[in-house]
Amino acid sequence: MMKENKKLTASQIALNMVKTDNTDRRFYETSVKETDVVLNELNTTVNGLSEDMVEKMRDLYGSNKVTHGRKKSLLKRIFEAFVNPFTAILSVLAIVSFVTDVILAEPGEKNLTTVIIILTMVIISGFLRFVQETRSGNAAERLSEMVKTTTAVERQENGRHEILLEDVVVGDIVYLAAGDMVPADVRILKAKDLFVSQAALTGESEPVEKIPAIVKQGEYDSITEYHNLAFMGSTVVSGSATCVVVATGDDTLFGAIAKSMTAKPIQTSFEKGVSSVSWILIRFMLVMVPVVLFVNGFTKGDWLGALLFAISVAVGLTPEMLPMIVTTCLAKGAVAMSKKKTIIKNLNAIQNLGSMDVLCTDKTGTLTQDKVVLEYHLDVHGNEDLRVLRHAFLNSYYQTGLKNLMDISIIERAEKDSVKETTLQGLSTNYVKVDEIPFDFERRRMSVVVADKNGKTQMITKGAVEEMLSISSYAEYNGKVEPLTDSIKQDILATVDRLNDEGMRVIAVAQKTNPSPVGAFSVRDEADMVLIGYLAFLDPPKETTVAAIKALNEHGVAVKILTGDNDRVTRCICRKVGLKVDNLLLGSDVERMSEEELKKAVESTNVFAKLSPQQKATIVSLLRENGHVVGYMGDGINDAAAMKVADVGISVDTAVDIAKESAHVILLEKDLMVLENGIIEGRKTYANMIKYIKMTASSNFGNMFSVLAASAFLPFLPMASIHLILLNLIYDISCTAIPWDNVDKEFLMIPRRWNPSSISKFMIWIGPTSSVFDITTYLLMYFIICPAMTGGQLFHQITDPAMRTYYIALFQAGWFVESMWSQTLVIHMIRTPKIPFIQSRASLPVIGLSFTGIAVLTTIPFTALGSAIGLAALPAVYFAWLALTIVCYMALATLLKKIYVRRYGELL
Repeated sequence: MMKENKKLTASQIALNMVKTDNTDRRFYETSVKETDVVLNELNTTVNGLSEDMVEKMRDLYGSNKVTHGRKKSLLKRIFEAFVNPFTAILSVLAIVSFVTDVILAEPGEKNLTTVIIILTMVIISGFLRFVQETRSGNAAERLSEMVKTTTAVERQENGRHEILLEDVVVGDIVYLAAGDMVPADVRILKAKDLFVSQAALTGESEPVEKIPAIVKQGEYDSITEYHNLAFMGSTVVSGSATCVVVATGDDTLFGAIAKSMTAKPIQTSFEKGVSSVSWILIRFMLVMVPVVLFVNGFTKGDWLGALLFAISVAVGLTPEMLPMIVTTCLAKGAVAMSKKKTIIKNLNAIQNLGSMDVLCTDKTGTLTQDKVVLEYHLDVHGNEDLRVLRHAFLNSYYQTGLKNLMDISIIERAEKDSVKETTLQGLSTNYVKVDEIPFDFERRRMSVVVADKNGKTQMITKGAVEEMLSISSYAEYNGKVEPLTDSIKQDILATVDRLNDEGMRVIAVAQKTNPSPVGAFSVRDEADMVLIGYLAFLDPPKETTVAAIKALNEHGVAVKILTGDNDRVTRCICRKVGLKVDNLLLGSDVERMSEEELKKAVESTNVFAKLSPQQKATIVSLLRENGHVVGYMGDGINDAAAMKVADVGISVDTAVDIAKESAHVILLEKDLMVLENGIIEGRKTYANMIKYIKMTASSNFGNMFSVLAASAFLPFLPMASIHLILLNLIYDISCTAIPWDNVDKEFLMIPRRWNPSSISKFMIWIGPTSSVFDITTYLLMYFIICPAMTGGQLFHQITDPAMRTYYIALFQAGWFVESMWSQTLVIHMIRTPKIPFIQSRASLPVIGLSFTGIAVLTTIPFTALGSAIGLAALPAVYFAWLALTIVCYMALATLLKKIYVRRYGELL
């Protein structure tokens, strides 16, 4: 029988590595001891540590910070900015050039100019990349400091209070609730229906239950299976617990894994696309350079000159500025968003925002304000009833789980009304909590058991109306406790529907007196309840929601609502925010559909209500499978799964820990219009990157035709190697302003996705355009300009060596200047489908640098530098021909652009 070959994940391999040291022994010893022994060994009590002991424990065990790999040193960041395939190629070319121009050259002919120019290109590219990465990193770091994750601890002087995760020390008593991140490695002291997700540690998606019971020897194979230990990096899915911290920071299991492995981030489709284009251009260069070398070597007979020319062509075909342009564009977008109080946790999230065409969003706290107002507390007939508010307060106040916005609203309302209502006074002191059954998203309710001073025990449950009706057998109806008949249910649902239609969120409250014995409470006890009434909350939309949804639609982003709330409230909110409900599906509808049916339904449906967290994630995944780039915006624990599977997860600073952890983008302000800004920045980023990629690819493709034509038919090199390299340096400097270029408004109105196939089409269409005018320049210089300046003789007719040298210098100067004009103007031609300078203008930095480059290069043949590198001053008549050439070039390029756009729908 063949043994199953089980593939281990990186995390599991790391866990096995960790088990080889003393970590597992320490955790094992903690798990097999009684809780009082563990507390004693950690010098703590159930009331927590004193402030003196906190400092001692911090000194002894260190702070609660994990070293996620060492912070990159300045030297390493500089090294990484300079190391990429393009700079490697240039460095090799510089070495070859040094050998040929210096080491092998005759004593009087040694020349370092080519080497210096190539190294200058490398320095400019690397330096600009380093500066931009540093700027974006600093901006993100400053903003990240504004997002604080806290945990609830018990300490002797301050009682139960919130502290920053990094301030937790060994021996702290920690309280966990749904939505919390486990702040350190902890031993469970008490737990109620505690389920945690350990996916970050083990890769297992299913939550595991944790209980306080002692672990028996040999009960488990793996540390993470220990049922009374919870680990940093885990998140609480449901339930609550009281724990003691046993390890912090690098001493945690998470810290040990972080030290034993360095996981490379997954390449996004965008990164893969840029990489594929890079290697296409490199392969193109590696194929063409030998062709140029052999053609020139065989036709001219000067193999050293041919080699130097081939090296220069290689430099010209190497898009050495590509890494800098990509990094600068992304970093510039991140810095721009940081000024709008938005944290971009991953630079590529900027580009994903720009390509997003569907935004799925939760309703509560994202589209609506994160301030829920309790409008009514009603009996089952819809009349105001303080008794309903009193029971709701007891449930919300005494629960230890995650207090949501409704809990806070109930507590605030009861405390406010208690000033004049005696029945609401003393509720926080006259009762003691006996037990609780925490909330989860399957039951959609939570229960608290309290006892008053007379010994009367009550179980009070609140939750979604349908779920509450399913566990209630009775209702307080017409002043009496009546069996919950279908007729009474219809009356209750009619009242709830009316409130829902007014945009109210309604939850029901039920109770039963003297339930099961103490210590035996579970979900099974949520039965035969007496429904006493309901609470109606107003959850008004954010002020910017209407404008944000309109702006998103105008920019080609479809908005879909994915909420756990009911359909009536959802419809009302959609109406208020101007979102037309094309089709609405409930979680129950989703459950009944096959995957293929749901794949079709997600396209035509824009509102989904009463969804479970997993259903939200499924819908996002199916939209992505259908070819959409999907963003998901949420702030609750029920949104974390959907955020993780989305192309870009968006959260707010008030979100629960796990939501912020899962997000790629965090909004620090409540203004949803920031989303529009993010999308525009993403599209600007994409536009300016694709401009450089397409202009480089097409320019290189065109230059190859020009060089091959000249190499095959001219009796001398069309340009000396130093000319090509100098031309390339000045052109590269002109390109450094592209990340700051303007982008046409029309381009920003629709989502932009990475499409590598468009680059090859663009190369074939636009590239040869410049070649046409390079060849006309060859003909002009060879048959008209040069003969006019050398007594009417063509090159092969001249016998005087000095005159032949002048003929070549003049020819090369003519192509040198024309190449710069055409190569630089292509920036302005390709950056827009419109007529450049008239219908669409580049930014001032692009105009300034490009025309400065043209001016500098045009004057070189008239200077001492020009004479030193073998160029001759051009006659005035040349510039008349040059003007005609450039006008014709721009006319042809504009015509081809229009044909290309008509055929393929877009230019960039």
